[in-house]
Amino acid sequence: MRECVEVSVGLLFFLFAERAKFAPPIFHSSLGHGKHLYVNHDVATLSRCCLGTSQGKCPEDGWDESTLELFLHELAIMDSNNFLGNCGVGEREGRVASKLVARRHYRFIHGIGRSGDISAVQPKAAGSSLLNKITNSLVLDIIKLAGVHTVTNCFVVPMATGMSLTLCFLTLRHKRPTAKYIIWPRIDQKSCFKSMITAGFEPVVIENILEGDELQTNLKAVEAKVQELGPDNILCVHSTTSCFAPRVPDRLEELAVICASYGIPHIVNNAYGLQSSKCMHLIQQAAQGGRIDAFVQSLDKNFMVPVGGAIIAGFNDSFIQEISKMYPGRASASPSLDVLITLLSLGSNGYKKLLKERKEIFSYLSIQLKKLSETYNERLLHTPHNPISLAITLKTLDEHHDKAATHLGSMLFTRQVSGARVVPPGSVQTVSGYTFRGFMSHTNNYPCAYLNAASAIGMKVQEVDLFIKRLDKCLKAIKKEQNKESNVSGVDKPDITEDVDVEHMALSNVLLETFQDLST
Repeated sequence: MRECVEVSVGLLFFLFAERAKFAPPIFHSSLGHGKHLYVNHDVATLSRCCLGTSQGKCPEDGWDESTLELFLHELAIMDSNNFLGNCGVGEREGRVASKLVARRHYRFIHGIGRSGDISAVQPKAAGSSLLNKITNSLVLDIIKLAGVHTVTNCFVVPMATGMSLTLCFLTLRHKRPTAKYIIWPRIDQKSCFKSMITAGFEPVVIENILEGDELQTNLKAVEAKVQELGPDNILCVHSTTSCFAPRVPDRLEELAVICASYGIPHIVNNAYGLQSSKCMHLIQQAAQGGRIDAFVQSLDKNFMVPVGGAIIAGFNDSFIQEISKMYPGRASASPSLDVLITLLSLGSNGYKKLLKERKEIFSYLSIQLKKLSETYNERLLHTPHNPISLAITLKTLDEHHDKAATHLGSMLFTRQVSGARVVPPGSVQTVSGYTFRGFMSHTNNYPCAYLNAASAIGMKVQEVDLFIKRLDKCLKAIKKEQNKESNVSGVDKPDITEDVDVEHMALSNVLLETFQDLST
């Protein structure tokens, strides 16, 4: 069985389709809920779907749920814990106490990989191993479809982006044992910063430069720091694509050339950049003209699956394999299973449609934010190099009251607006012993307070409209409060009739507004 799993994904799909044609009915109470599971009851559909994916590519059209479940059950019965006559005497035999847990995982209990390699095949878990290989193959196809055409290898790892970056850095440690520094153009996001600390390296923070409204990579400072520290003492350059405006993606092409010139590895944090053709184009161009060793992206941010997985990809097959072998022990199959189900449900056409819709929503969000900001004498920041995130100024709020900007953030949150970020100037925060001034704004002194909103994959026009409506209400409320404070600033004694529970009234208004929004 192990030899069968180790052959190409295309041949495995073919063998699986042929098996579906002739397989007898199979009974297993845990798989079929106490009923017979006829693996050949929809042979034509299953065979067509599998053979249509015989090149290891994502099918153009998505599969229906019944075909998907049949496919997953067929894979699951290839694992030894689901054999009718299995006799397990080891310390880990895929036993599960709860039937609900077993059904939740489609009885893929053994996980993926072996103790020495997350991509290795498990002889007693052929189905899980095949699931892992198919998932990696389909994800590789999607990466190419999204714009990085020359990528050679990738794998899904059951860790979020930060820990996946750490795994890359630890792999590089063996190649560059004397290196202690990582050059990092500043991006105010904690997990990518802590990924370097956790790996045991010293981040060298390169402050961004302000060009118009945008915060761009300071290439001169990067190269000067390489020369100052010495290339052999630098583990890698850690760059970023997807980010919050007014920060824009790093100048990857120029950084890749610097890395190639000085022989320094280059790791790219592409957390939610896979959904952006611009971010993927930057990676493709940088790899062709310079050096990129690996780029890491989140599963949940790009494929709308639960948090807990990432994709590590690159252009050197052997280096990506080295990273997979650095992962200690077996791993959960849940992230691989989630993204496999999602891609087979959507098909490549469905995923391309989502990418196209995201671009359209970004343009629509930009237009609506511009209109609203101008109503309040604010403006949409000009950040054309950021393809996902937008920002509007909050100058008039901040000028009237020091806490007005942060108050806006809390008002939005209580009105069930999630994801919007209000960034006041001058915030100071310490992360793992490093103090950042102007934290969240990616620079020490950005000229003004601002509010962020992003157009991420899966967002709908209705969400944009509702966000603009609620933001408008919040801005009106703040303006009203400011005007009231100005009018009563000279009054010594307030009217006793106005001495009411203001907080209680505010909360009641929020609940009423939310109910009205949901009703409409």
